Amino acid sequence: MTFTTFTRRAALGALAGAAALASVATTASADTVRLRFHTFYGTEIDPIAKKFRDAVKEASNGTLRIQYFRGGELVASDQFADAVAKGTVDIVHGTGGYWSGQIDVGNIEAGLPGAWATVAEAKGLFESAEVDALLTEAYAEAGTVYLGKGYGHNYDLLTKEPVTSLDDLKTRKIRATSNVAKVLAAFDIPTVYLPAQELYIGMSTGVIDGAIYGGPVEYEQLKLHETATNYTFMNMLMPGWTETFLANPEAWNSLSDEHKEILETAIQQFADDIHQWLADGNEGVAEGTFQYATLPDADSKALTQAAQGVWQEEAARSPRNQKFIDALVANAKAQGRL
Repeated sequence: MTFTTFTRRAALGALAGAAALASVATTASADTVRLRFHTFYGTEIDPIAKKFRDAVKEASNGTLRIQYFRGGELVASDQFADAVAKGTVDIVHGTGGYWSGQIDVGNIEAGLPGAWATVAEAKGLFESAEVDALLTEAYAEAGTVYLGKGYGHNYDLLTKEPVTSLDDLKTRKIRATSNVAKVLAAFDIPTVYLPAQELYIGMSTGVIDGAIYGGPVEYEQLKLHETATNYTFMNMLMPGWTETFLANPEAWNSLSDEHKEILETAIQQFADDIHQWLADGNEGVAEGTFQYATLPDADSKALTQAAQGVWQEEAARSPRNQKFIDALVANAKAQGRL
C-alpha cells in the first residue's frame, strides 16, 4: 500500500492522539486512590461488599476504589488493630473483642452481658458525645482512626428442652463465652466453652444441653436445629455484638475531605446493610424450625444485675474504661434495667 502525504500525516496524528489518551489514562490511574479494606466476614456478605465498593467508585467518579479482603485472606482477624496501625491494611472492619488485649475499651464496646437490650439503645450509647469521645481517644492512642460502628443482631439461648426461667438451667450444661459464663455462675448454672465448629457434636452427644452463640439463622446454618429446637430470648444483650471500623492514620489523613465524606457515608451504609441482612436472616428462618420463648422480665433484669461484676472488672482496667462503664450504668438505670 502506498501512503500519500495526507495519509501519513493522518496516521501520525492518530498515533499522537492515542499517545495523548494513553498519557491521560496513565495520569488518571495514578490519581486514583486505592484503599485496602479488610472485613472479618467471609463470602456470605459478598453482595453487600460489591454494593459498598460500587458506591464508593460511583460517588467518587472512579477516583476512589476499594480493594476488598474477606476474613482471613490477608490478615487474621485478631491482628486487625495492629495491622491497620502499621498500615498493612488501610481500613479494618472487626469487633472489639478481637483486640481487647491491646485496647482497653475493646471488650466493653464489643458488648458486655446486660450492656444494652435493643439496637436503638446501643445506638444511643455509641452516638452519644461522651462514648464517641472515649472510643476516638482509645483508638487514637492505639495508632488508629475510629470511623464508627456497626450492629449485630440476636444473641440468645438454644436448648434441647424448653426453658421458662433461669432456674430451669441449673441442671443443664450451657456453652457460653467467659463473660457470659461469669454471669450465669451467679445463678449456679454450669457452663463450658466450645468453639462453633464443635457445637453440633457437643449438642448431639450430650456434652452440652444448650448454647448461647447467636440468633436463629446462625443456629440453622450450624444445623443445630437438628439437635435442639428451643430458642429462648434472654433480653441480656441485643444486638449480641457490635462491629467497629478503624483506619490507618496516614492513609486516612492523606484523603481529601470529599473522599473522607464518601467513605464515611458508604461505610455507614455497608454497616446498615449487614445489620439488615442479619435481621432478614433471623426473620426468614422457616416457621417451625424453632419453638420460641422469652425469659421473664425479672430474670432478664437479674442477669443485668449479675453482670455488674463483669462490668466492674472491665472498669478496673483503666480510668477510660471506668467512664465507659459509668455510661453503661447510667443508661441501664434510665432504661429500668438496674
